[in-house]
Amino acid sequence: MCAVAVALATAPAGCSVGPDYIPEAAPVPKTFKELKGWKRATPSDSFPRGDWWAFYHDPKLNFLIKQVEISNQTVAAQAAAYEQARALIREAQALLFPTLSASYTATRSFSGLATRTAVASAATGQPGTFTSTFIPALSGTWDIDVWGKVRRQIESNASAAQVSAADLDNVKLSAQALLATAYFNLRTADALRDLLLRTVQEYKKTLDIVRNQFNAGYSVSMADVDVAEAQVFNTESQAINVGVQRAQFEHAIAVQIGRPPAELTIARRPLSGTIPKLPVTVPSALLERRPDIAAAERAMQEENALIGVAVAAYFPDITLSAVLSWSGNQPLPFKLANEMWSLGAAGTQILFDGGLRGAQIDAARAFYWQSVASYRQTVLLAFQGVEDELAAIRILTQQLAVQQKAVADQRQAVQIYLTQFQAGTVAFTTVVTAQIQLLAYEVSELTIRQDLFLASVLLIQDLGGGWDVNLLPTKKELEEDFSLLPQLPPNRAGLRLESPKNPPRP
Repeated sequence: MCAVAVALATAPAGCSVGPDYIPEAAPVPKTFKELKGWKRATPSDSFPRGDWWAFYHDPKLNFLIKQVEISNQTVAAQAAAYEQARALIREAQALLFPTLSASYTATRSFSGLATRTAVASAATGQPGTFTSTFIPALSGTWDIDVWGKVRRQIESNASAAQVSAADLDNVKLSAQALLATAYFNLRTADALRDLLLRTVQEYKKTLDIVRNQFNAGYSVSMADVDVAEAQVFNTESQAINVGVQRAQFEHAIAVQIGRPPAELTIARRPLSGTIPKLPVTVPSALLERRPDIAAAERAMQEENALIGVAVAAYFPDITLSAVLSWSGNQPLPFKLANEMWSLGAAGTQILFDGGLRGAQIDAARAFYWQSVASYRQTVLLAFQGVEDELAAIRILTQQLAVQQKAVADQRQAVQIYLTQFQAGTVAFTTVVTAQIQLLAYEVSELTIRQDLFLASVLLIQDLGGGWDVNLLPTKKELEEDFSLLPQLPPNRAGLRLESPKNPPRP
């Protein structure tokens, strides 16, 4: 019986009723609109697998992002969901095997005598008879998966586990991207603080010039001194205020690596350098590089297999049963006696259900086409994301070059106005206006540089990071990974999953 069960467990899906899965076509463009003159390349030689953040050559960022996979709690929750999905495969596989059970019955009975005989027997001290009966028994039932209903359910659960595995990788990628975004925002805050403090020093030099002009009796009023001094204090206030955003970015990074904000301190260092040159895959390769696309595609097979489960309800259920028991007058150890056994087979076919099964099949097909639409929408959004960030990087790069020229010209204008002010040919308000404009230009340049780094992070995320569809566990691996005993298999997220009897220590 077990040998037949194993054979059925490994039977090909072709023996199952319902449609076999054929992936639906995705709306894939031939080229990216924002890339001109690129050459075709296979996924393996266009974008490396692994630590995508290494492109930035930042040791601190490298250290922080690696903590996401270890202790991020959102990732931990999804890892547990993946383990649950694997357990559901084993639940479905258990239905391929017979159910065996054992029972043991002990009975103590009394048999009395007729009234007249009982009176006579009472005089002799024998009022009746006590009898003990012990019946050990073994029984088994087996619902044979003739039409492949269980195998279709296993197929669906295996696809669902692949969906969960892809979701796990997608959650990790999203958490890593969120951390990288917070990190570059923090570095931008450091750069802004440094810019404001440098500006404060320049304003103090201007304040000294104004005071000297006022003390020397030149055409400078006390109001000009007050304006120069207020400019210093206002810029110092802005530099202090930057600390609020920096603290919040640091706290966000701490949460992403699963640590309380009080336990993380990141040394100050301004944003510097340029974004890396990122290899962009051909559009068709994006289907193999995005875990969310892989999850949507696996969801189609999950729903397709459930159509087969619904179709199998039209066919009769065939059940085998067997009972073997013994009866004796002694408890264990006992002498076997009065052996009894029975074998049976039963078939059940629903003759009328008011259209229930037909409605269930229609619902299963509707769910499948819903998953097809979701898959195609996921693909479209993926291409939109890549095009958005490619456009952003191209346009921001052009804008940064122009803005740098504006900063250089405005800085030169400030020096000229300051020289003219010292010569008494322009009013101090002209210098103040030029300095305010210079600071605004410099802040704008820093913002553009920040946007470039953030766009590069989003582009890497839209390209799937270092992920590849080959990282998904195969259906064969998932379907062979089961046991008849409870187990907690190793999880794919690198996280330690504790049993309820051993809660994690803080």
